[in-house]
Amino acid sequence: MRAFAFQRSVSIEDAIAQHGTESESAFLAGGTTLIDLVKLDVMRPERVVDINRVPLAQIERLSDGRMKIGALVRNSDLAWHADVQRDYPVLSQAILSGASAQIRNMATTAGNLMQRTRCPYFRDNLSPCNKRDPGSGCAAIDGVNRAHAVLGTSEQCIATYPGDFAQALIALDAMVEIVGPSGSHTLPFEKLHRLPGATPQLETTLAAHELISGFAIAGRWPRSVFLKARDRQSYEFALASAAVALDLQDGVVRDARLALGGLATVPWRAREAEAMLNGARFDDALAERAADAALAAAIPRKHNAFKIALGKRVVARAIRQAAAMEI
Repeated sequence: MRAFAFQRSVSIEDAIAQHGTESESAFLAGGTTLIDLVKLDVMRPERVVDINRVPLAQIERLSDGRMKIGALVRNSDLAWHADVQRDYPVLSQAILSGASAQIRNMATTAGNLMQRTRCPYFRDNLSPCNKRDPGSGCAAIDGVNRAHAVLGTSEQCIATYPGDFAQALIALDAMVEIVGPSGSHTLPFEKLHRLPGATPQLETTLAAHELISGFAIAGRWPRSVFLKARDRQSYEFALASAAVALDLQDGVVRDARLALGGLATVPWRAREAEAMLNGARFDDALAERAADAALAAAIPRKHNAFKIALGKRVVARAIRQAAAMEI
């Protein structure tokens, strides 16, 4: 491991000032991803700023009914929170489907969302990888790409976004709160991550000196489901997943939100599928048509074409499960 300067912050202002504007600095929260990548020499921060003492670990219901989730809330605390399990089961299910109990006890909400790809070509520090070394090429395109993305890809990168929690936030239309030297602002969570395009090394819309402070979710979505298909039952990343939130009344879908995981380069909102669901009378055939729409733009590679059929099955089943929930 390369040497780096280590600093500890007790406030948002301290953290931003200590981080500075250099891209070589990194924030440390749970550390479950950053430390791995530093050990692998994939990330080489010159300064690490520990933000664990910054007061951003609250879960609260605001006066306007929104739920506010701090950036340093531990994944386990959020997953088992009574209000979350009642009003946003998709959040709890997404978190509990990932990692191990020990990692969930350490990982933070914002850190989870900022985790980097598990593409082996990115992490081996030897293969060409435009995400790690811009301009070097993408070994996955002509390599072993079974786990790679079929949506949102480019000729520069087909690495899959690895997380589960992000898809749940998209399905809930969450807002992300961002703080920087010039103040704070919010944006829809689905706009946080960037498609790879020609610059896959730029993974989010955050500036180097900005920090996520929390998330806000409006309303309540008790009819919501997260479903994940993977090679083994536990401690495994998704081959395909779906986060679904439905407002279903008298058999008609009044509002539908759908996000996909394991299939795309970013947490993927399936707006074409949402449009097909919204306003329609629900039946199994509608779920199948929505699943087809969700994967219509998929581009398979040599080893990952199976993900398209798998993704459609996961999406259709998740929609049906959400529709069948008793609330």
